[in-house]
Amino acid sequence: MAMRSAAGEAWQAKAACRGPQSTAFFPPAYAERKDERLERETRAKSICAGCIVREECLDYAIRIREPHGIWGGLNEVERKQLLDRRVG
Repeated sequence: MAMRSAAGEAWQAKAACRGPQSTAFFPPAYAERKDERLERETRAKSICAGCIVREECLDYAIRIREPHGIWGGLNEVERKQLLDRRVG
């Protein structure tokens, strides 16, 4: 099963968010102000915008119900809204 999972997530190796910029995709360990969060999310989303595996990333986050971070160009609230629209 682990082998199947690894092959199924091969898109991650091609993700534009890999490397030092990955910190922009998740909130820091300390409480951030709203303007800091918006700036961080905007930075992350701009990286997502040019990513060749953006769709796979978003599909993955929705499938596993990822509760944190920017995935496929959407934050937690945006993914929940998308999921609600798909269900509703």
